[in-house]
Amino acid sequence: MAKITIAQLAREAGVSVATVDRLMNGREKVRAETALKIEQAARRLGYHGANAISSRVDGHRPELAFGFILQKGQHAFYQHFAEELQAAMEACQSHRIRIHLRFAETTQPGELAELVRSLSGKVQALAASGLDHHEVTLAVQDLRSHGIPTFSLLSDFAQGVRERYLGLNNLKVGRTVGWMMSRFIQRQGKVGIFIGGTRFHGHELRETGFRSSLREYAPHLTLLNPQVNMENAEFTYEATVQMLEEHPDLAGIYCAGGGKEGAITALREAGKSREVALVVNELTEETRLALQERVVTIVIGTPLRALCTELANMMVAAAENGMSPDPGQRFLPHEIWTPESL
Repeated sequence: MAKITIAQLAREAGVSVATVDRLMNGREKVRAETALKIEQAARRLGYHGANAISSRVDGHRPELAFGFILQKGQHAFYQHFAEELQAAMEACQSHRIRIHLRFAETTQPGELAELVRSLSGKVQALAASGLDHHEVTLAVQDLRSHGIPTFSLLSDFAQGVRERYLGLNNLKVGRTVGWMMSRFIQRQGKVGIFIGGTRFHGHELRETGFRSSLREYAPHLTLLNPQVNMENAEFTYEATVQMLEEHPDLAGIYCAGGGKEGAITALREAGKSREVALVVNELTEETRLALQERVVTIVIGTPLRALCTELANMMVAAAENGMSPDPGQRFLPHEIWTPESL
């Protein structure tokens, strides 16, 4: 098969041969958009020098530094989240993006506020997951005053100050779980709910939606007082064991945040998985196995790949064009995983 010529590459990219030559030999500056068109054309045609062109394109792309703060780094979900963030930023074609990634190890507002401030002057935009608290809002305000937009992820915070919320509609998630519980559980009984903390806005919305949906669709179910588990699996395990002992008519549990591994272990050990419906968040190796074993009834998932891709575009736009005068929200559809959808 004949090699692709520079002339063919130029025609495919819609540029002149001289422009392709300038990019390949680095004689003169080529606009980033034009360089990207040539690179994409080279990939489509299978041009033998595509890798060399990609190296040249990297040198023509402007660089941005973005900061990311996620919750506990030892959790499988946040490890996966970090991987998807890295992949999405590397896939950005218009810019080279340097990543500053931090993990919050506690649910203390002071730690998150300190992490936010630590990235001031180092990044052009910041995205974080975390709790809603006035200390965090003040830290976000500090960054905004220095022209650095902050995006809240998964659970909203600093409303009116942050640039945009990106994640699930948590009120709708809670209502969805409540409706599903009403269909799974036909007998009278109790239902428990775990939330990560009173300052996680998303968890509070899920609890509100769940409570409202049960009230509408499942008058035969009684919702127990919410338990704050600080997203800790050990605490969730002990609380689930106690719940099973104190409420023989326990019919369902909803883990609205983290710590779900504890509830899974408790139901598995007690042999109650056929009697108690368990709904948890995020598909991980642990929840996938629990679904297959029928210990977990449903998993509500966040489309992380789509979220990270959209986040990359939003952060680039904010860094390049400035912050929006009207901070808003962007809801992504939640995933529903059952044993049969694996």
